[in-house]
Amino acid sequence: MKRRLFLMATVVAALPSLVLAEDPTKLNVALTTALAAAPAEVWSVIGDFQDMSWHPAIHATTGSGGNEVAATRQLVLGAKGGPTIDEVLDTYDAESMSYGYRITDVKMEVLPVADYASQLTVTPRDEGGSIVEWRGTFHRGNPDALNDAAAIGAIEGVYQAGLDALTARFGAPES
Repeated sequence: MKRRLFLMATVVAALPSLVLAEDPTKLNVALTTALAAAPAEVWSVIGDFQDMSWHPAIHATTGSGGNEVAATRQLVLGAKGGPTIDEVLDTYDAESMSYGYRITDVKMEVLPVADYASQLTVTPRDEGGSIVEWRGTFHRGNPDALNDAAAIGAIEGVYQAGLDALTARFGAPES
């Protein structure tokens, strides 16, 4: 009986470390860019959840539900027939020029992340123009095969490519 109690106590004591071992650290990325265009002009390009044609990595976007919470979209990367990412809209506020979404399906070789959620926001810049902020939280996709730097680098690459495309389109503000 004492041995059974000791074994049960040992298992219970070890549970937190076993659970933590299965849950890699939540990672965060936040990038911003300043643009010469007014926030409303920028929002008119990036504010439609169903249209991500402004991002150079996106070949096509299909989906349903418009900008309503729970709307879905599928991004086709690169070219026709390219890999896809499925996403769902969690929040949308046209007045605040912000929306949040999450990935529901992606292959690890396409984007090595799991539990990814993101927020895209446009705000006025004090000196004129606007600021676009793209932030996300996620876990690395395969704790055994990848490291945190690979997951962070992949997301930073996606965000930076999109922000660079917006800068090319709208211009950077004069200092």
